[in-house]
Amino acid sequence: MNKKQKKVIVRIVITTVLIIALKFLQVEGFLAFVLYMIPYLVIGYDILKKAWKGILNKQVFDENFLMAVATVGAILLGEYVEGTAVMLFYQIGELFQSYAVGKSRRNISELMDIRPDYANIENEGKLERVDPDEVEIGTIIVVQPGEKIPIDGVIEEGSSSLNTSALTGESVPVEVQAGSEVISGCINLNGLLKIRTTKEFGESTASKILDLVENASSKKSRSENFISKFAKYYTPIVCYSALALAIVPPVINFIIGNGNTLSTWIYRALTFLVISCPCALVISIPLSFFAGIGGAGNQGILVKGSNYLETLANVRYVVFDKTGTMTEGVFEVTGIYDNSIDGSLLLEYAAHAEGYSSHPISKSIQKAYAKPVDNDRVKDIQEIGGEGVIAQIDGLSIATGNARLMNRLGVDYNECEDIGTKVYIAIDGKYAGCIVISDVIKPTAYKSIAKLKQNGVKKTVMLTGDAKSVADKVSKELNIDEVHSELLPEDKVSIVETLLGNKAAKEALAFVGDGINDAPVLSRADIGIAMGALGSDAAIEAADIVIMDDDPLKIAKAIKIARKCIRIVYENIYFAIIVKVACLLLGAVGIANMWLAIFADVGVMVIAILNAIRALMVKKL
Repeated sequence: MNKKQKKVIVRIVITTVLIIALKFLQVEGFLAFVLYMIPYLVIGYDILKKAWKGILNKQVFDENFLMAVATVGAILLGEYVEGTAVMLFYQIGELFQSYAVGKSRRNISELMDIRPDYANIENEGKLERVDPDEVEIGTIIVVQPGEKIPIDGVIEEGSSSLNTSALTGESVPVEVQAGSEVISGCINLNGLLKIRTTKEFGESTASKILDLVENASSKKSRSENFISKFAKYYTPIVCYSALALAIVPPVINFIIGNGNTLSTWIYRALTFLVISCPCALVISIPLSFFAGIGGAGNQGILVKGSNYLETLANVRYVVFDKTGTMTEGVFEVTGIYDNSIDGSLLLEYAAHAEGYSSHPISKSIQKAYAKPVDNDRVKDIQEIGGEGVIAQIDGLSIATGNARLMNRLGVDYNECEDIGTKVYIAIDGKYAGCIVISDVIKPTAYKSIAKLKQNGVKKTVMLTGDAKSVADKVSKELNIDEVHSELLPEDKVSIVETLLGNKAAKEALAFVGDGINDAPVLSRADIGIAMGALGSDAAIEAADIVIMDDDPLKIAKAIKIARKCIRIVYENIYFAIIVKVACLLLGAVGIANMWLAIFADVGVMVIAILNAIRALMVKKL
């Protein structure tokens, strides 16, 4: 609890004690007015101040103005207890709001407690703390036990366990050693690590995540925009309606000779003002989305804005990339076939040709080669998207890629029958052999598809540039409805376009991917979801939602969180409007008094806020 909230609690306690004391004293007349002004000003001076500033700034119609007019009017009518009580309960409602927002912010702050304050650089045998912004790419930084990794990089020396919970929501530590890639924001638990930085601080994972979260509130949902516009017109309307209620009936009564009823109708108008205050809607709707984003963030799901949360709730079609999304993206060389040269030499040529690529297949070939790649031997690299690589190695033209690359080059190759990803190699235009690489399906992939279907997803589709045999095998194991294989990046966009054209207007399509080739599809889909921990920067930038631990099961969880959040939003809208309309009608005919008005305003607001906080609570799947 912050200092401001503590001061409000003190003011609430003092005001409550003074009201009770004055009720026992039973003071009357001018003395009652003077004495009741003490608790009224204690609890309401800041609201009166804000209302006055709003009038001076020509921004009159807000909840502060409504509260000020209603309570001052009640006191001038001699309703001291009710006028002070309205302000007291309004401040209690504001305290609830402050606590709820603070809880949501703390939830996100705990998740986002990843901003590093410094980086350690070794200088003449001593560690020197420097600003992470000053560290250049390729610098060796030292991370001691208990410290955060400030910048993305590769471990040069040491081994340790990393706490990644702030990024992924998972509490199980990750073991790392020399050669492991590490990302900023993780906490080093035990061993001393020397890390060679691979990115600047501003481009590191921690910085990107913080930017995503900080900008999330600027992207408002349709519901939030509607409520903002609603409040803009609603508040002036009710103010003029209250004024009419205070003037028109007394004038009519005076004309027809029914006597002086001015004070009665002014009291009803003031009651009408308190009831009509739109706090419950204006506060609880944005808070619901904020809590939903916080609840998702605590699970390692970063949502870039409440508008994406709203779209996610309507997802009925989910399209997946295969590699790195439904599979581990950790390929292993499982065989070398039809090789016309020694298998180890074939692997050496392939590793050198693929040495500049970050694609999982390239990494698996380099891993199987298990030796450093001599880049001086490699020249004139040409990467052909969705097909492979052509490079000059030791004066030879080495082509490594899929069947499309061989067909492009006019190479007469033998179709490999083994199931897996086939990398065909041609040397100087002649077929030299085939390297088969197999991927591993993620442990939670099957369950994720099942959960999506339980959550009302109509169709699951898998897209891949891989061979048909591999794609069919994976889709059958996972029970995916539709699969398209041997695709180029532009083919994926075309298929997504077709799916978008076939769905209903209110239904949304989500695409899940992790590679740089997925960026165009992520942008084209109604909602783009990137696997963030191992995914490319381009995919993360293009996506609307980022799954930090690459777990496909989190896709179903994200949809579940979004639907719960939207359900809470509509619950609050319907509840607030129904109660307020009922109380407004009762107030207009004189049945409702200030105490019912307090419930219609503060009570409804508190209930709506407590309901909104439920969006923070995320159950396990």
